Amino acid sequence: MTLQATIRVKLIRSTIGRLASHKACVRGLGLLRMNHVVDVIDTPENRGMINKVNYLLEIQESK
Repeated sequence: MTLQATIRVKLIRSTIGRLASHKACVRGLGLLRMNHVVDVIDTPENRGMINKVNYLLEIQESK
């Protein structure tokens, strides 16, 4: 079994009034509400979603 690098992501700003595509990125990352924290696998697809809505998120690299 190989360990995959993960990124810890926390939603720190509301999605109310944001673009639909930005809301979709937040949901795609698995974030449900403010101050919700999830660990996502470090893939180019997830990095793209994180970069698109980085102004709503707090990001921590983890192992």
